[in-house]
Amino acid sequence: MAARPPPARPHIGINPANRFSSYSVAEWVDDDAWDSGSDSESPTKTAWKRQASTSTAPKAVPRTAQNNSSSSTLASSYTHLHAPSPSSYPPKFEVQPPRNGWTIVNKQGGNRRNSEVHHDTESIQEEAADVELEGDMVVGELDPEDPEDVAAPLTVSGKPKPDKSAIREDVDEIVNDPLHLARRSPKRRRSSRSQYDSSVHEGSEKLIRERSIKSNRRDKFIQCIIHDDVDMAQLRKLAWNGVPSDLRAVAWPLLLGYLPLPASSRAPTLVRKRQEYLSLVELAFARNREGLDQQIWHQIEIDVPRTRPGVKLGYVQGINDLVTPFFQVFLSAYIDSDPEEFDPSLLPENVLNAIEADSFWCLSRLLDGIQDNYIATQPGIHRSVKRMAELVARIDPPLSAHLESENVEFMQFAFRWMNCLLMREISVENTIRMWDTYLAEGPDAFSQFHLYVCSAFLVKWSKKLREMDFQGIIMFLQSLPTQGWGDHEIELLLSEAFVHYSTWHNAQSHFGK
Repeated sequence: MAARPPPARPHIGINPANRFSSYSVAEWVDDDAWDSGSDSESPTKTAWKRQASTSTAPKAVPRTAQNNSSSSTLASSYTHLHAPSPSSYPPKFEVQPPRNGWTIVNKQGGNRRNSEVHHDTESIQEEAADVELEGDMVVGELDPEDPEDVAAPLTVSGKPKPDKSAIREDVDEIVNDPLHLARRSPKRRRSSRSQYDSSVHEGSEKLIRERSIKSNRRDKFIQCIIHDDVDMAQLRKLAWNGVPSDLRAVAWPLLLGYLPLPASSRAPTLVRKRQEYLSLVELAFARNREGLDQQIWHQIEIDVPRTRPGVKLGYVQGINDLVTPFFQVFLSAYIDSDPEEFDPSLLPENVLNAIEADSFWCLSRLLDGIQDNYIATQPGIHRSVKRMAELVARIDPPLSAHLESENVEFMQFAFRWMNCLLMREISVENTIRMWDTYLAEGPDAFSQFHLYVCSAFLVKWSKKLREMDFQGIIMFLQSLPTQGWGDHEIELLLSEAFVHYSTWHNAQSHFGK
């Protein structure tokens, strides 16, 4: 059958009423089921420490460092520092006891251009005149530095570490009424992207055009979500192209069905669901850790710090990955800094509770469509991987034949793609943009449409893969070069996936049974 063309950017031609239908295929489960919880662990307690990960695969494969494009890195590397030789140290200074409020420093060698201190005021010059200079440099006891002039501590990435000043002043209004996000003016966050934007010439036609398009799209989103009864078809059509970052905390819950469409019901629903979440937490930890399943809790203590170091999230392995985009989207609503650098413990308790509750319920909604991915033996993932192999054989026969000739099994790399929804292969920022489209497609997108995204993702590297042997293929697929990907690359991938979906989804007779 003829393929429908992908929606041209900005994808105006999307039919929001389109839905996925279930595959009618026989169950496919290997006798030797994939064990997602088979990461090696020490018999002693190793909670909250990074550990290198291993994963069970049908075939032994070489391991490489994971792609750093996502914050969900599996492996950690450490740099061993060695003390430099004494000759590499800077020259020492001989410091004499202070006299008359000044400290005399004898400098051994060095550049004399750095040995002079100039004082502009007469009072300091007169006071300095009474000091007997015995060295090259005079250092006075100056006033304490202005706190605003002190450089902020830096994060590992080299960016200033966000503090409480990054928290918005209107957080209480946002907690009580999510539509407050739509009514307020958008603010630019202090991020590398905004710094790049400011470096672009303000008068360029391209920049003006892009900002105009973004502004118009944002206005359309606002008009849609502030309506007394949100038009879901219109919201999905708008979201396919991406949701404005400052409106995701409202749009995503609406698309998932967590927030009701009638405006009058939203605030009461949030109060009830957030209180219900707090009650569940209190019940689960009523007897502290002793009241929990100790084996499950032990696995959580190992995997969460390993895959999301520094973020306290709390499980079948991989689910903590899936909650991260929700947590980051909701956190972004309350701060003016990069959510990946911000410490959530700085937030007021009511705000943190709201973020946790909203993330939990949205994750629950997402899991409703992919539950069989995370039950015993994970049959949903096995079916998806098998169908992906069949789909790639139709889309790119030479690639499929080469993988088969090199004895590469799809389970060796695609299991993780299905289990973690490609979050280990792309950055969280890329994942959030991709989920805009998934949520616009409907609740089945995370199982059905994701299959076509994974297939397009593999075929993208077809030329390189067909030139590699088994070892090279596995190593390449374990560390894909997606570090520099942005919205443009994700949108191209989604468009390719849409073409494959339009071509093959309703052609079930082409697939093996």
